[in-house]
Amino acid sequence: MWSDGVPALRNQWAPFDAEGQSEWLDLTRIGSYGPDGLSGGTYDLDGRHVTSRTSMLLALGEALLGPGANYGTCLDSVADCLCGGPSVVPPFTLVWHHADIARRALAGHILHHRGGLSYFEETVNLLRENGVTVVLQ
Repeated sequence: MWSDGVPALRNQWAPFDAEGQSEWLDLTRIGSYGPDGLSGGTYDLDGRHVTSRTSMLLALGEALLGPGANYGTCLDSVADCLCGGPSVVPPFTLVWHHADIARRALAGHILHHRGGLSYFEETVNLLRENGVTVVLQ
């Protein structure tokens, strides 16, 4: 898919297994990026396919920067993106559609080094603590 260029449609990564999604996340590093420090607005995260840490990062990148884009490859790099650079920076609103899918799927992924919260809870907390209004639907 990537041989023809950066994907133009959302969720093209969703049919792939864990290895394929991980490779897709690596490829997003070459994706297109918006202007530096774009702030404000409302962004929609399609949570229908968020069932792993990798798929959560893929969906977040697509929500904020479009298909084939990257808003971090781990929570530490998401935190970096929230501070500026070629990314969307707070304040902005993120509407997370179908958030219950991720909440259930990531409930067992506990981040002991981050206070024992699940990956889902820690992601939401990280965004909120950095000035993002997160609306879970």
